Amino acid sequence: MFKGFYTVASGMIAQQRRTELLTNNISNVRTPGFKEDQATIRSFPDMLLSRINATTIPTEKGLNHMYANRVGTLTNGVYMQETLANYSQGQLLETELATDMALINRGMPVNADGVEGTVLFRLQHPDGGEAYTRNGNFTVDANGYLVNAQGLYVLSDTNARMQVGSDDFTLDGEGMIYTANNQQVGRVGVAYSDNPELLVKRDDGLLRLEGNANLPTAYGAQGVTFGLQQKYIEGSNVDSGRAMTELMTAYRAFEANQKVLQAYDRSMEKAVNEIGKV
Repeated sequence: MFKGFYTVASGMIAQQRRTELLTNNISNVRTPGFKEDQATIRSFPDMLLSRINATTIPTEKGLNHMYANRVGTLTNGVYMQETLANYSQGQLLETELATDMALINRGMPVNADGVEGTVLFRLQHPDGGEAYTRNGNFTVDANGYLVNAQGLYVLSDTNARMQVGSDDFTLDGEGMIYTANNQQVGRVGVAYSDNPELLVKRDDGLLRLEGNANLPTAYGAQGVTFGLQQKYIEGSNVDSGRAMTELMTAYRAFEANQKVLQAYDRSMEKAVNEIGKV
């Protein structure tokens, strides 16, 4: 009976965490470049239950022989194994702002684990190393540098800050920026990750590698083809309709576990208050 409490409780905890994940996805449905999180839920390993019996051995001392009868298996419930981001391409949204730019995945290799790679904008992080994002909603600061919403400098393919002077510039499909008088400023830095599952989401919406390591450049990477589009940003890849449906499913699963828990509680109450009187 008590084992049932643990099984139901683990199911409720897993569905609660899934609900929190889906709620976060829905709240970021309009966040540029946001990549939805996906959860994997699996069951704990089953336990084999046995009943220990004793058989008297026909000897002078009447010794007992112990043996076990299999009762069956018992599951210990489920748990959320891991959370992985979905790095599929989001819809391109036109903004008419020259400082906005979007990355377009055209051909991304798939690694040995079946995970498709992705490309990301390179940003200079104040703590050292680089940060990465798919959010190309950039602006020009007072010194003429291209920065993101948090004020982090956008890096070029040579690891230098992109100084464009003003928002009067042109970006071609290969990532090269030209000023109004057709002077070449540099190429927007784009990094390539062959395993996006190693990227860690930070509270500020940026992505980083463990240990603040840096990703290699995407330019010239084998099998990687991509483009950049000025005056567009990449929208979130969250499907709001599907996310709402999954949220309701998680809520119903939590509610079902709650009903089972209440039934266990009533059974225990009856066992204590009624059977104990006999």
